[in-house]
Amino acid sequence: MIPWIQLDSAKTPDGQQELRLKRRGSEFSIMLGTNELMNSRLSGSEEALAKLSCQRIAGHRQPRVLIGGLGMGFTLRAALAELGRNAEIVVAELVPAVVAWARGPMAEIFAGSLDDSRVTIREADVGKLIRSEPAAWDAILLDVDNGPEGIVHKGNDALYSLAGLGDARSALKPGGVLAVWSQGPDAGFTRRLKQAGFAFEEVNTRANGKRGARHVIWIATNGR
Repeated sequence: MIPWIQLDSAKTPDGQQELRLKRRGSEFSIMLGTNELMNSRLSGSEEALAKLSCQRIAGHRQPRVLIGGLGMGFTLRAALAELGRNAEIVVAELVPAVVAWARGPMAEIFAGSLDDSRVTIREADVGKLIRSEPAAWDAILLDVDNGPEGIVHKGNDALYSLAGLGDARSALKPGGVLAVWSQGPDAGFTRRLKQAGFAFEEVNTRANGKRGARHVIWIATNGR
């Protein structure tokens, strides 16, 4: 059995916890304490987040897409595969070390996606970007923390609050899509989506094709 090797670590935005990047052969893992946040072998649900969202905006001209959370780039790469050459994708990542890992130890699995001319990486809070520009985005994809019940940074909870959902709806163009990844169901978040005025569906997906952990994706449409 090949042992895991820790390559680097970084503090979470609140400075209270530590993210660790580990490698075993060609496999990568990002850990928070004993919790594995992501693994390079398990990309199915993050890819589904992008595919489901991009399919909803397939008819939009020059679509602008905001992705909250870089992670291991699964959502970004899937979005690039779905969108045409005239698309613009902005990825907001709050932890600078995650961007450094993408350009350094994990560059091979990112496969040049960060250098695609359609992509801009912003080391910033996605919530601030959402609030900065009204009616700006065809799709907002949130793969931040572990979903509405965050464990990395409590400040992320604001994204999934009623006020945060209102901000997201204001930031979307008419007919725009808000897509949210979660490690599991969340009845409270479903209720807040309704209160915020979104029409939505809840999609169950798996971490690795037909296997692996069950995750949830909400696909919400701005009807105004």
